[in-house]
Amino acid sequence: MLFLPGQLASRADFYHQLGQMTSAGLSLTNSLQTLARTYRSASFRSQLNHALLDIEAGATVSESFRRREGWLPEFDIALLHAGERSGRLDATFTTLATYYGDRAAMARKLLSAVAYPLLLIHLALFILPFADFFKTGNAVAYLSKSVGPLLVIYALIGLGIFLSQSNRSFAWRGVFETLTGFIPLVGSGRRSLAIGRLAGAMEALINAGETIHEAWPLAAAACGSPTLQHEVARWRSQFALGRTPAEVMRDSPVIPEMFANLYSSGEVSGQLDHTLRRLRDYFNDEGSRTLHTAARVWPGVLYGLVALYIAYQVISFYSGYFNQVNQAIGGN
Repeated sequence: MLFLPGQLASRADFYHQLGQMTSAGLSLTNSLQTLARTYRSASFRSQLNHALLDIEAGATVSESFRRREGWLPEFDIALLHAGERSGRLDATFTTLATYYGDRAAMARKLLSAVAYPLLLIHLALFILPFADFFKTGNAVAYLSKSVGPLLVIYALIGLGIFLSQSNRSFAWRGVFETLTGFIPLVGSGRRSLAIGRLAGAMEALINAGETIHEAWPLAAAACGSPTLQHEVARWRSQFALGRTPAEVMRDSPVIPEMFANLYSSGEVSGQLDHTLRRLRDYFNDEGSRTLHTAARVWPGVLYGLVALYIAYQVISFYSGYFNQVNQAIGGN
């Protein structure tokens, strides 16, 4: 949620072009070489050129991308690794292109929705304290009332961005996930998307030949949720006792009941990959829908708070003004 839309759209376009080229029959190496020459992002071209050197030395695509630290999230690497093993890299590229395209559209919608309330906040903080500055001429007091709150707001936003980055420590990302979990709509939307990524990674890893017990910790690490990763790590002792994942997750407070029930049905029927695909689609859609709702609701709440603050300041100003007038009249 804290990536800029342009970054997300660039990543979606990168995977879309790779998917189109490989689906058309072009080899993966040739596709990467073409993008290394023609892709519009200079940073992507540089990373691809370094990755191609690793590939020529014998590394796989996922290995070469993983060596470019900070370039691609673990979720992308895990799916690409699974796509390589299953021979379905073109489908993996398409999945990632769709995923990042949706996130880019969501980010654009959110930014456009909050632009006007943010403008009002800045105007209110600069204009409303000006009345006191006009009367007293105290520039320090004016700056503390206008610039001071903005610095606090920017510091909180910067802290959120810092904590959310994938290269932060596991503990920091856990704190950020816990804090955002208390925000209505945003917390539930992020949880649904994490569950969707977990199901998608599980489906890809199983099709790539990973065993169930090997796939779970890999998928949990790829989904980007420290809470899910910690929960799945706790299951290892249960697996060692012979319990199946379906049995273990029924007792889990983190896994949704619907996910556990459908997973159990897929495990029994022998169609776990199809079940995981349906769960991936459902929770991705649910998460996207919830976050789209948040993008409509929270800017409205922000606008209402700004309007109330402006109304309070205006009423306070005129109340003080009329009190001074009444005192002057009474004194006469």
